[in-house]
Amino acid sequence: MILFLEYPPCSTCKKAKAWLDACGVSYASRHIKDERPSRDELETWWRRSGLPLKRFFNTSGLVYKNLGLATRLPTLSEAEQLDLLASDGMLVKRPLLVTDRGVCPGFRPDTWETLI
Repeated sequence: MILFLEYPPCSTCKKAKAWLDACGVSYASRHIKDERPSRDELETWWRRSGLPLKRFFNTSGLVYKNLGLATRLPTLSEAEQLDLLASDGMLVKRPLLVTDRGVCPGFRPDTWETLI
């Protein structure tokens, strides 16, 4: 099963969803703000992705900026960062694609192609 976490008003999420549909991919969609990922989910996805944890943060979002995370994030432990990500879906980079083959935060068609 492929899980597509999105924020429906986001233009990048709309583009990614259109790409998945054009590729004929079957997926479950989840509203990242209304059904935010749990800490356990985030930790599992992050570890499966092999990416730095910072890549899971929506660094261009208002919540990220309002919390001053550009300067605070490097001083936080991984556990604190995961707790923070789980506290607000708007902190999570979107869209987020979760498949049996891997996890990718952000819309990267080349990477997504290898994951589906």
